[in-house]
Amino acid sequence: MELIIKAFWLMIPAYLPNPFAAVFGGGKPIDGGRTLKDGRRIIGDGKTYRGLFSGIFFGVLAGNIQIWLSSRGFEILGIEMPSFGPNYTEALKVVLALACGSLFGDMVKSFFKRRMGLKRGAPLPLVDQLDFVIGAWVFAYLTAPEWFVSSFTPAIMIIILITTPLLHLTTNVIGYFTGIKKEPW
Repeated sequence: MELIIKAFWLMIPAYLPNPFAAVFGGGKPIDGGRTLKDGRRIIGDGKTYRGLFSGIFFGVLAGNIQIWLSSRGFEILGIEMPSFGPNYTEALKVVLALACGSLFGDMVKSFFKRRMGLKRGAPLPLVDQLDFVIGAWVFAYLTAPEWFVSSFTPAIMIIILITTPLLHLTTNVIGYFTGIKKEPW
């Protein structure tokens, strides 16, 4: 149970940007409607500046709350939550990397889905559920490799890779029934 709680805690800044981007998104697409030589959109209408910035904002906001709580020895069920760095500046860099990386991972997936001829919202099992995790991990590792290796142990990474698809599916079904998402996957 301790590893599951710590895994979820570490991923909050990466878990929140995508749903908040969906809720507050819309407007001008990041790719500006442009296509590549294959005639397909670069990433599509689903990735907008408003969604990008709102997603990053809420991921960093949650991360800042976590940094503050961690600095006060915050515990869940008697388990002390890990910090995001040795000081506020380093922790903020990690939180920003997790939030930005999660959205970047999602955009990279969209780019490849367009190259595969898949339309917006078309399912790509497991990739749809883990793209943002991989993006967040890459950005966090590049930002703070020592912190990443000590925080994302193999056991925590396995837990995240197993639980995230279930969490992702659950939040997408909720988003579908509330009208935020057009597809339940």
